[in-house]
Amino acid sequence: MSNPTGGETLATLDRQLAKFEDLLNIVAAFFILALMFFGAAQVISRKLLNYPLWGYIDIVEIGMVTFAFLAISSCQRLGGHIRMEILVRRLSGRSMWIFEFIGVVVALAIMLVLVWYAFDAFMRALQLGDSTIDRELVTWPSKMLVPFAFTVLIARLMLQIWGYWRLILHPDAKPIAVPLLADVIEQAQKEIKDTFGDDAPGPVQGGNS
Repeated sequence: MSNPTGGETLATLDRQLAKFEDLLNIVAAFFILALMFFGAAQVISRKLLNYPLWGYIDIVEIGMVTFAFLAISSCQRLGGHIRMEILVRRLSGRSMWIFEFIGVVVALAIMLVLVWYAFDAFMRALQLGDSTIDRELVTWPSKMLVPFAFTVLIARLMLQIWGYWRLILHPDAKPIAVPLLADVIEQAQKEIKDTFGDDAPGPVQGGNS
């Protein structure tokens, strides 16, 4: 496949953003693990000592923001979000790239609106001293993560718009910074490997009945 002008720059930006997205994934995974241990400690403390941990509900409420939002850009990069692919799978070449391009442009427009209101909510929480109901923990740090995560997602969408536009102009070029559709068999094999690891069985081969 050819590599038209601009492919090198796009690939470099894609790799750099992907590293940052992977870092955010690690942070989100750390908070998931921490909340799991925190939840186990809460159960043990209540059962054995009849003493709930201080601010458990408030801390969980604030902590959930990390893994709910920090990984969305990485999910977009990998095409792991839920979407309808019935029509897209019937397309190929330039028509498919145009369809994907339109979808990402719409997503970008929506995210620009959402990041505006998310930042406004963060500023209100910061200025008014918003806090949780029970232990009165400040909420602005968690609300700050939402526009931050949306900004990273916007950067990813802009790279994908660039990538799809490049493919519209050069349909035979190597796809860069855009998720590729996997067929049903490939998707099934990936899910099996994610579940069983390296011991996952290979592709199912037809046999005699």
